[in-house]
This record gives sequence, structure tokens and C-alpha cells, in this order.
Amino acid sequence: MVQNDNSTGDNRPDNEEPDTRGAEIAKEIAAQAESGARKPASRVAFWIITALCLGWSAYQLFIAYQPIDSHVARAWHLAFALSLAFLLYPAYREHSPPFWVRGTRKTFRLRPGRGITTRISFPDMLFAVAGTCAALYIWWEYDQLIMRQGLPNTTDIVMGCVLTVLLLEAARRTLGPALAVLASSFLIYTMAGPYLPEILRHRGVPLDFIISDMYLTTTGIFGVPLGVSTDFVFLFVLFGALLDKAGGGKYFIDVAFSALGTFRGGPAKAAVLASGLTGLVSGSSIANTVTTGTFTIPLMKRVGLPAYKAAAVEVAASTNGQLMPPIMGAAAFIMAEILGIPYLDVVRAALLPALISYMALFYVVHMEALKLNLRAIPREELPLFKQTFVRGVHFIIPLAILIIYLVVLRRSPVTSVLLAIESLIVIMLVQRPIAMYFSLKMTQRSGGPSSDGIMGARIGQAFMAGVGDVWHGLIGGARNMISVGVATATAGIIVGVVTITGLVGRFITLIDTISMGNVVLMLIFTAMTSLLLGMGMPTTANYIIMATLTAPVIVQLGADAGLVFPLIAAHLFVFYFGILADDTPPVGLAAYAGAAIARADPIKTGIQGFTYDLRTAILPFIFIFNNELLMIGGVTDTGRIIWLESPLRIGWVFFSALIAMFAFASFLQGQLARRCNLLERLLLFVVAASTFKAAIIQEYLPLGTTSVQVLGVSIYFVMFFWQKRGMRSNRKQTRL
Repeated sequence: MVQNDNSTGDNRPDNEEPDTRGAEIAKEIAAQAESGARKPASRVAFWIITALCLGWSAYQLFIAYQPIDSHVARAWHLAFALSLAFLLYPAYREHSPPFWVRGTRKTFRLRPGRGITTRISFPDMLFAVAGTCAALYIWWEYDQLIMRQGLPNTTDIVMGCVLTVLLLEAARRTLGPALAVLASSFLIYTMAGPYLPEILRHRGVPLDFIISDMYLTTTGIFGVPLGVSTDFVFLFVLFGALLDKAGGGKYFIDVAFSALGTFRGGPAKAAVLASGLTGLVSGSSIANTVTTGTFTIPLMKRVGLPAYKAAAVEVAASTNGQLMPPIMGAAAFIMAEILGIPYLDVVRAALLPALISYMALFYVVHMEALKLNLRAIPREELPLFKQTFVRGVHFIIPLAILIIYLVVLRRSPVTSVLLAIESLIVIMLVQRPIAMYFSLKMTQRSGGPSSDGIMGARIGQAFMAGVGDVWHGLIGGARNMISVGVATATAGIIVGVVTITGLVGRFITLIDTISMGNVVLMLIFTAMTSLLLGMGMPTTANYIIMATLTAPVIVQLGADAGLVFPLIAAHLFVFYFGILADDTPPVGLAAYAGAAIARADPIKTGIQGFTYDLRTAILPFIFIFNNELLMIGGVTDTGRIIWLESPLRIGWVFFSALIAMFAFASFLQGQLARRCNLLERLLLFVVAASTFKAAIIQEYLPLGTTSVQVLGVSIYFVMFFWQKRGMRSNRKQTRL
């Protein structure tokens, strides 16, 4: 059978090996966005970068065991991030240089091996050194800065200007122009206040005061976002990088395929499960897409899924990985710090919506499989589940340690992840020698060489290979953190400007004016703003900005309308829409990576992926009005959250919301047990809306909230079994 996809021109046989060029393009996209596209040909440059990466990982582990002053720790963290950003991210892409060098000898007539991705230019080295010095000036002059706090001298202002400018350039290189332009606009706003329209006008802030606040205090560049990146995020990203180098990522994919490959549309369902498992420790939708998509997308195409839909399933699953606790793309830690609540409270509130979103995507994939009549992968082509699960069961140990210490023993995130990293490093060092020992023992029993010397040498080589895995994991963790460190520091500029100018109050007035006091319009406007900002920025930076600007607006305008919106619900609202931007055309990088692997149109992939993610897009509107979905039972007059404690109540909230989401997905797909007609689709929509928000029905029927939910769930199952019965009757008549 030949898979034809006219949009891509891909007419390769279904059983052909994965397109390696597409996978390479996807990895290039991920490298440019996550860890740097530059691979220096010079061995000196290579070892300098390696030393910086290892030094950064070692430094973060050291301060986790021996904490130091937070401002100094953040300065070193940013110094490492800036130096690696300029060394690993070129000023422009080799095939799309800026206009001032376009067509010049410098760009296109370099000798082989002297391109911008293989050679570090002198300006980049200068920027790396200057950025490092400007960041470490805080550490070097720390005692003097404390003595003259509030009275910066000329050197302080100059170093602050240098750091701000270089940070904006590093953000442009690592994250694209959107965040750098936005931060620059906010800086201009602080000085141009007297000349702005009345609704945004302020007295203006002098340059020395701006630099002092941004550079010498912990309310700007070195504020809470960078502090969270320093204290928590690096360790969790390092844990994910080590787990991937150990083989844990590949193990999750193998387990997913062995468990689900034989079901209808099995590869697509396996992609959802594998991305969910990877999302437990990965905070990046792009990296998740490339890691799992390289295996899942070709197999999805093989069983009959069109190329753009195969890529869209993987992109939707990978994007939702950032919703899955405990990491959530670093947002969980930043959210806890901003709100001043325990980290576990953030995880508790985010858990049910994340599970519902993933299970609903699994359901959507099943609907697609039914509509397209997709086949399964034969069992003989898949590994046995039991053998696959047992083969890598040791990878569950560090994850279990992390979850047990976090959730059950309620230790701090730093303590929990450190213990998980320690156990993972031990596993990485011993798994190869143990496997080699048993392999050699089997060889001896079958009559092979039995020399103890050969066995010792082979086990020694296996141990050194494990050391190499740890080495590369430490390097990979640091490289993956470059964009996060730069993003959180740059977002700190915006947070600082909002603090200096009191912009939140003006923003409340602006949104209230635009929405005309309508809460739903206000939420739609906020969601659209998050999506637009998120198209050009990483999720973490997007969340920080929206949490600073719009989350307080949601709470304030909700209160003005007589509604109580918990602050954590408002923060999760803006966070969800920032995540959806990763597969929203025309900028969603995850969609470009998935489309590269599938050899599909990225715009078409992004549109289809966003269609799949519509089930996620309605979740924030639901939990902002129905807080029980966040396990919140109420809010006291002082703002303290009252959590749901009853397991039965939590179970019912989860089950009813899940069925409501299934009904909404069936409404969108036009598929339940069979194709739905227009009346059935409308009924499914009513079931979903009323089950999520019982007040819709309570206006017309004198029923309690639980009664309305029971009614909605019952109608869904009645419709499902009615369609099943009709399908059986049709099959009987066909046989007759």
C-alpha cells in the first residue's frame, strides 16, 4: 500500500524506514531553540564550551548542597547562561543573514569549515566575556553594593547598561526577536511615560533609577523568575537530561508501543502515552516532539494516518507535556514563588486538568482511528510488554524517589530532585557493567571465553561508558538550560518595569474598558493576548509576563463582577494559553519540528494540532468558573484556599469532567461509536457544557449540581450504547 499525501508530495511506501533527513531537520530546529545550533570545529572552543557546561552543572549541584546568598547565586547562574548563549547561538542563521551582510564576501565566501555554525567569531567571544563580567560584577562588588544600596555610582550604571543590552541580544539569539522586542518596549515605556496616552501615562523614570532597580536589586533581572531558575529549574532539567542519556526516554517510548501498538491506531495512542511519560521530566514541547516523534510519526503514517495528522498528534501530545506535573515547563516552581504557596499546592491544582487533557487527547486519537479505519501493528512486529517493561524497570526508581519524597514525605523540591539525581547517577554507572556481567556469564555457559581477565576488562569498559553517559548528561542539562536562564532573566526586566511604573492598575483599566465589564469577554481577551505573546516566546517567559500583567486583572475584574476567582486559577488560565501557542500557526516551533519529521506542511500541521488542542483550550474557561476541577472547595475572606479533601468528591469531579470532555471531543470530531448527525452533535455539546457548568441547566430545571452532572454523564453513555446497538443491528441486516 502507498501512502499518498498531495500536500507534501510524500509517496513513499508505508514500510519504508523513517525519513532521516526529516529527523535531522527537526533536530536542527530543536537545537536552534533549545541548546544552540553552533558546533565549533576548533577543539579549543569545543573544550571551553564543555568546561563551561560541566562547570555550570557542578556549580548548581554545589549550591544545592551548600546554599549561598541568593543574589550572588543568581549572578553566577546568569553568567553561565550568557557566556554559553553567545558561544553556542550565532548572531543569525547561516542561510538567512541580516541585510547588512547579505551577499557580502564575509557571508558566502568563507573557506570550508569556517561557517557561523562551526566558528565562533571575535565579537561573540567579546560579548560572552563582557556578559560574564557584567553578571559577576554583582558577586565581585557585593559588599560594596550593599553599603551604597540606593546610591549607584557610575561603574554600577555602566555595568548595568552592558548587562541589559547583552541580555536583550542573548534573548534575541536564543528565543527569537519577540521577547527581546517586548522587553525593550517596556524599558522605553518607563522613560516615555509623560508622552503616552492618558490611560498609560506616568511621570517617567530616570535611566539611573531604572538600571539600579533592574540590576542592583532582586525586583528586576535578578528577581523571582531567575531565582526559581537558579534554585529549582536547573536541577529538574538536569534530571531530565540524565534520564534521557541513561536511556529512560527510549524506554518510555518502547513501553508505550509494546502496550498500545496492537490497538486500532496504536502508534498514535502510543505517541500520546510516550509524550505524557516524557512530559513528567521534560519541560520542552519542542524537545519532546523530536524525541518521541522520530519514532512515532513514521509508524503513524505507516498505519494510514495522513502525514500532517501524524505530526499534529505528536505535536499536541508533546505540547501537553508541559501541563503534566511535576515540572510543567518550570512554571510550577515560578507559580509557587509568585503566589507564595507550597509547590505541592500548585501540583495539586494542576493535576486533574492535566490528566483530563491527556486522556481526552487519547480519546480524540481513537475517534480519528475510527473515522479513518486505521489498522493496528501486528503483535509479531512489537516487543512483548512484560519483557519491555522489566528490561528498563530500574528507570522507574529515580522517578519513584522523586514523587515519594515530594508528595508522600513532603520534602522540598530541591531535596527530592537531588536524591533522584543521586539514584539516577548510580543507575547510570552500574547498569552497563551489570548487563555486561550477565552477558559474559551467558557466553561462558554456552562455551565462550571464560577468562576472568577478559570479564574484568569488559566490565571496566562498560563502567567507563556509564561515566560517559553521566558526562554527556551533565553537558546536556546545561545546554538545555541556556534558553531558560536567558528567558527568566529577560522576563525579569518586564516584571521590574511593571513594579516601577504600577502598570497593572493601568492594565486593569484598559482591559475593563475594552471588555466593557463583561467577564467572559475579559477572559477571551486575556486568552488571545497569551496566545499572541506565546507565538514568539517560550512558555516560561510567556507565563511570567502574563502572570505579572493579566492574572491580577482576572482576579480584580472578576471580583468587580461579584465572582471569586482564586489567584492560582487565574495563573493556570494564562499558563494554559501560553502553552497552546507552541502549536499555533504561523510561529509554533513544535509544529515545525513535527512537520519536518513527517515531511508535511507545517502550517497545516499547526492548524490540525490546534484543532486537537481545542479540548485543552476550553479547560481554563471551565476551571476558572468551576474551581472544583482544581480540587479547590472554596476561598476564605483572607484569600486562603480551602482544598477538597473527600476522595469520593474528587473522584466524581474528575470522572464527570472527563466524560464532559469526551462529549466535547465527540462534538468536535463528529464521532462517537459511529458518525454523529447534527442533532447528536448538538446534544453532545449541551451535555459537555451542562456537565462542566451545571448552572446552565439549573436556570431551567430545579436540580442540584451533582444531579445535573449525573444527568449529563447518563445521556452520554445512553447515546454511546444506542449507537452501538444500531451498529450491531446494521451488521446483522447486512449478513442477512
